[in-house]
Amino acid sequence: MTDIRLSDAEIDAIIDLNRLKRDPKTTHIAVLMGGWSAERPVSIWSGDACAKALLNVGYKVTKIDVGRDVATQLARVKPDVAFNALHGPFGEDGHIQGLLEIMGIPYTHSDVLASSLAMDKNVARQLFSSVGIPIAEGKVINRFDAAREHVMEPPYVLKPVADGSSFGVFIVERGANRPPRELLASDWPLSDDMLAEKYVAGRELTCTVMGNKALAVTDIISNTEFYDFEGKYAEGGSVHIVPAKIKPNIYQDIMKWSVRACEVLGCRGVARVDWRYDDGEDGNDELICLEVNTQPGMTGSSLAPEQAQKLGIDFEKFVAWMVEQAKCKQPMDATNKG
Repeated sequence: MTDIRLSDAEIDAIIDLNRLKRDPKTTHIAVLMGGWSAERPVSIWSGDACAKALLNVGYKVTKIDVGRDVATQLARVKPDVAFNALHGPFGEDGHIQGLLEIMGIPYTHSDVLASSLAMDKNVARQLFSSVGIPIAEGKVINRFDAAREHVMEPPYVLKPVADGSSFGVFIVERGANRPPRELLASDWPLSDDMLAEKYVAGRELTCTVMGNKALAVTDIISNTEFYDFEGKYAEGGSVHIVPAKIKPNIYQDIMKWSVRACEVLGCRGVARVDWRYDDGEDGNDELICLEVNTQPGMTGSSLAPEQAQKLGIDFEKFVAWMVEQAKCKQPMDATNKG
């Protein structure tokens, strides 16, 4: 496997080791986790892992299982920084970010606007397209209409406009007689608005962006039908190849466009950009950007910390950098491309 580990000087250029050497004991961090979205279990796993790492660094840490009274919880804890380990609606759509802004509490990851833009997959797609980032043909449709008749020629993908961890995602195969009837369920827990996109066969790839730096490209080989919740989080659900063994020009395009996608949304901190790549037998490559995840998973099997680790940035440095960066609140700068 190709060694992509960085030198100490290169790592220092990304994370500013001197800043991390400051006494962390003076900083009290509230790790926000749990919540009430469908992605609650993932958030608990992420929050536990991050809290443990931050304690190991030396920070004072309080874990908050976020409820509807989160403002009261935060007022009682009085943290210096909030580490946002929430996933899904409220946690990564701008709501908790807005509350933290109002309360004057610095927080990790992207701000209100970037979070809300990235969470709306259709709006994000339009922004990507406006700067030349390739996207798949697609449109937004109500889930009831999507369940009644094909919205485009199969194969295509149906997914909620504003949910993550591959909840509620369906691949409608060529030859399918009808769309998924599950969309008509009275207890459907996700967004009513669905994004229908042309299905692009091939590889599932992802790239983590840390500050203005694209870390690496991972090739995800899922042992499930596609990279769904089980593929992402179950033991043995997928295999990650870092760095991805793809054409060098495609690798560099993904790195470049991942940074650009984060810039156009205004992301900060750590984000992850997901891609689909078909290196067709006819020589016609097809690469499309799927989405930007402003709250990437931080579990033991998560992609972002795995890429950092491959470069020589251990998990404790990774999360400590997020905390220190949150104090500075530096968005990605389109004039400073990494």
